[in-house]
Amino acid sequence: MRKLVKRGNMNERIDTVLYKFRSRMRSYPPGMCPISLYRSLLQISMNQSCGKCVPCSDGLVEVDRILKSILQGTADSDVLEKLERMCKMIAACSDCAVGISAANLILESLEQFADEYESHISHKTCVSEIRQTIPCVTLCPAHVNVPGYIALIKEGDYAGAVKMIRNKNPFPTACSMVCEHPCEKKCRRGLVDDAINIRGLKKYAVDNAPADTVPSPKKNVSTGKKISIIGAGPSGLTAAYYLSLMGHSVVVYEEHEKPGGMLRYGIPEYRLPKEELDRDIKAIIDIGDIDVRYNTKVGKDISFEEIRENSDAVYLGLGAQIGNRMPVDGADAKNVIPAADFLQLASKGELPDLTGKRVAMIGGGNVAMDAARTAVRLHAETVHVFTRKRDDYTALPEEIEGAMQEGVRFRTLLSFLNIEADEETNEVRAVWLQPEIVAEYDQYGMMTTEHSSNYPYRFKCDYLILAVGQRSDVKSFEEAGIPVNRGRILANEECVVQDIPGVFSGGDCVTGPSTAINAIAAGQVAAYNIDEYLGYHHKIECDADIPIALPNPCIPTARAEIEEKDPYERKQSFEHVEQLMTYEEAMREAGRCLRCDHHGCGAMKGGCGDE
Repeated sequence: MRKLVKRGNMNERIDTVLYKFRSRMRSYPPGMCPISLYRSLLQISMNQSCGKCVPCSDGLVEVDRILKSILQGTADSDVLEKLERMCKMIAACSDCAVGISAANLILESLEQFADEYESHISHKTCVSEIRQTIPCVTLCPAHVNVPGYIALIKEGDYAGAVKMIRNKNPFPTACSMVCEHPCEKKCRRGLVDDAINIRGLKKYAVDNAPADTVPSPKKNVSTGKKISIIGAGPSGLTAAYYLSLMGHSVVVYEEHEKPGGMLRYGIPEYRLPKEELDRDIKAIIDIGDIDVRYNTKVGKDISFEEIRENSDAVYLGLGAQIGNRMPVDGADAKNVIPAADFLQLASKGELPDLTGKRVAMIGGGNVAMDAARTAVRLHAETVHVFTRKRDDYTALPEEIEGAMQEGVRFRTLLSFLNIEADEETNEVRAVWLQPEIVAEYDQYGMMTTEHSSNYPYRFKCDYLILAVGQRSDVKSFEEAGIPVNRGRILANEECVVQDIPGVFSGGDCVTGPSTAINAIAAGQVAAYNIDEYLGYHHKIECDADIPIALPNPCIPTARAEIEEKDPYERKQSFEHVEQLMTYEEAMREAGRCLRCDHHGCGAMKGGCGDE
C-alpha cells in the first residue's frame, strides 16, 4: 500500500525560508554589481526548473556559465552575441514561465546595463562608479549621515544629532514630519527584522532639541559676493543657508507674504504645524546676510534682468504651486478646483464650507491624500477618491491608510471622462467615469488598462478636487531668455541652467513636482556649485562628534512606530496627528542601527556624510 505523506509542515518551513530571502532581496545594497545581481536571480530560476524541457533545464545552466565567465573576466568579445542568442532561444522554446521569464530577465539586463557588460569584458571590472555604499546615506537625496545622527541620539546628544542632520539638510523639523524617508527602503536592518524608523528618530531628536535652539555652524568670512535666489521654498532657503554660511550675501525674492513654499502652502497643518516649520526657517535666516523680500513677484514687481545685473549668480528655486486642470467639458464649473489650489486656500485660512457636501477626488498621490483628509476635516459628508489604475495610488502607504481610517473611500479602475454642471448655476453636479479592465504591463512594469464594456458611471458630487499634477510659473523667466521645455527649466544635475552663465536652477521647476527632500537636495547641490562658479571651494563645519561604533548583536526586535491620535479624534480638527515617541522606544530603535558607516559597507570618509 502506498503511503501518503502530509507536506504542510515542510511547506511552512519553505515559506519561512522564502520570507527571509525576500528580506535579503529587499535589503540588497545600492552599488552592487548589476550583473552579479541578475546572475543571482537567474540561479533562483534554475532551482525552480522542473527539468522536463531542455531549453530551461540545460539552457539556463549554459547562460549561468556565460555570466560567470563575464564576471571572472575570462569571456571573449563575442560572448554577448552568444548570450543574447541563447536567451532568445530559451524564451521562445521553453514550455513554462520559469524558462521564459528567466531568459527575458537576462535579455533585459543586456539592454539596461550594456555599459556594465562592456566594462567587464573589456576592462575585467565593473564600471568606475559601481561600489557598495551605505544604503540609508546613498538613498537619502541630501546624503545625510543617518548612522551618525542615530548614534548621537543613542548617546542622548540630541543637539548633536540636529547638527549632523543640518550639515546636509537645514530642514530637520519639516523632514521629520513629512519626508517620504527613501533612506529606509534598503536599510540593512531588514536582514534581521525590519528597517529602522529613521524618520521617527529624526522627529525624536527635534522634539528634544528644537532646531531654532541648536547653534548653527560658524560662518566663513564675507566674500563680498551677492547671490539672488528666487523662491523661499525648501530649495531656495536651503541654497540660501549654505551660501550664507560660505560667506556670501543672499537676497531671496518670495511672492508670498511668508516663506516656506509648498511646505507652508501645500502641506496641511495636521501633518506639519507651521510653528514647527518656522523653527527651521528661523534657524536658517538667523545665520545672517539673508535678506528675504516678501510679496515680490519676479516679472511683475521686479524684472529678472534687473536681478541678474545686480547679482554675481542667480538661483531659480521655484516650486510647483499651480494645480493642473483637465481639458474636459465642465472644467470651468464652480466647486471644481485643483488639489494644490485647494490646499493653499486651506493653509491661508480661506477654508471652504464642505458641510454636508459630497466630495470627489481624481488622483492618488500624496497631494490627493492631503486634500482628501483636509476635506474630511472640513466636515464633508463623503469623500471618494477615484483612480484609473491600482498603481496610480502613489501616495505613501501610511497616508492611504490614514485616509481610510478617517473615512475616505477609494475606488479604482475608473477613468475620468467629463464633468457635469448645472445649466443655471454652473455648479458641478456629477463626474462621469468610464469603467476599465486591467491589461498588459508596459515596459516599465506599470499596469495598463482598457475600456470595459460596462456603461459609463455617473457619480453625484457637490465638490470636485483634481489631483492631476502641478506646474511651476515659469512664463516670465522664459520671456527673459531662460530655456524652458514643457513648463520646466532646462538645467543639468549640477543645477546649471543651459547656456546661461551664472544662472542655476533646481527643484520642482526643473524636475516637475517632487518631494521636499529632493528640493532640499537640489538647493544643496546648487549652493556648492554656485560657490565653485564664484571661484571658491568652501566647506561647512559640522560641530558634532560621532560616537564609536560597537558591534550589534543583531537580536530580532520589532520596529517602533510613531503612534497617531485616534482617527475619530484627529479628523475633528487640524491639530498635529502624530504622538511623541517615548524615551524607551527611541533608545531601543536607535540601538537597532547596524552602523553600516563602519560595519558591512566600509567606513565613511568624512564625519558628516561624505562617502
